[in-house]
Amino acid sequence: MTEAPQPNATFSHPTFFIMTGIPGLGGAQAWLTLVFGPMYLLSLLGNGALLAVVQTDSTLHQPMFLLLATLAATDLSLATSIAPGLLAVLWLGPRPVPYAACLVQMFFVHALTAVESGVLLAMACDRAVAVGRPLHYPILVTKARVGYAALALALKAVAIVVPFPLLVARFEHFQAQTIDHAYCAHMAVVELVVGNTRANNLYGLVLSLAVSGIDILGITGSYGLIAHTVLQLPTQEARAKAFGTCSSHICVILAFYVPGLFSYLTHRFGRHTVPKPVHILLSNIYLLLPPALNPLIYGARTKQIRDRLLEIFTLKKSQF
Repeated sequence: MTEAPQPNATFSHPTFFIMTGIPGLGGAQAWLTLVFGPMYLLSLLGNGALLAVVQTDSTLHQPMFLLLATLAATDLSLATSIAPGLLAVLWLGPRPVPYAACLVQMFFVHALTAVESGVLLAMACDRAVAVGRPLHYPILVTKARVGYAALALALKAVAIVVPFPLLVARFEHFQAQTIDHAYCAHMAVVELVVGNTRANNLYGLVLSLAVSGIDILGITGSYGLIAHTVLQLPTQEARAKAFGTCSSHICVILAFYVPGLFSYLTHRFGRHTVPKPVHILLSNIYLLLPPALNPLIYGARTKQIRDRLLEIFTLKKSQF
């Protein structure tokens, strides 16, 4: 194992940063590969299988499943933007990361997180229309509109996240090269800056509250409409069936927002009470757990996907 270059106390025009992983754990953090490694493997296999099933089965070329495929593609990209570097740092120790590569990772991690939040909102709106206006659903929600929505979410993410690396790139002096984190998070890099970082802190706070807040309000409103519609149905069986169509999406929402909210609150308000290694561990779990769980949730709870996967595995088994 080669030893990473020693950081300078203060330097200009950085060419690389040194990622340390989770500080305070030392060699013990190698054991965390047994946690994050399987998470990444599940993300690759699960989301890859979902994308393959939706692509190959023409009966699944419907708005709901196209949104699910968009979520799977986002999860796959998000996990891949973090996991390889994270596993390398945990297993091999502190590693140098080129300055430009750090800014690129910063952009993709935050942009893909914003896209995922937006996709969850789009899926909530889709379910609200399906339950509240079932007769108008084929007219209101079409494949073309799903495509436009996915494009709009991607453009929105690019527009709001591009300032992150640009706000960091304007600084020329840094206190150190060592980033006590497992990936190039915006605030982890800003902590090393020599200069006034008020704009970075303010933009990060406003963006987090605005994007997540608006999406959460939209999701809450959508499920408020769903609950209002479902409770007016005449029979218990009809109500259970209507709620059943939304159960998978509710599980995915909880898997994404609950760890994210906990990680955000510990970072903003628990700096002096929650140890930094715990915060960094939570931030990695927040980004890697949903991509691992989402395909399992939809594979187990969505009948069309479950039946298609069972059909594929049964066919392959009969060929041997």
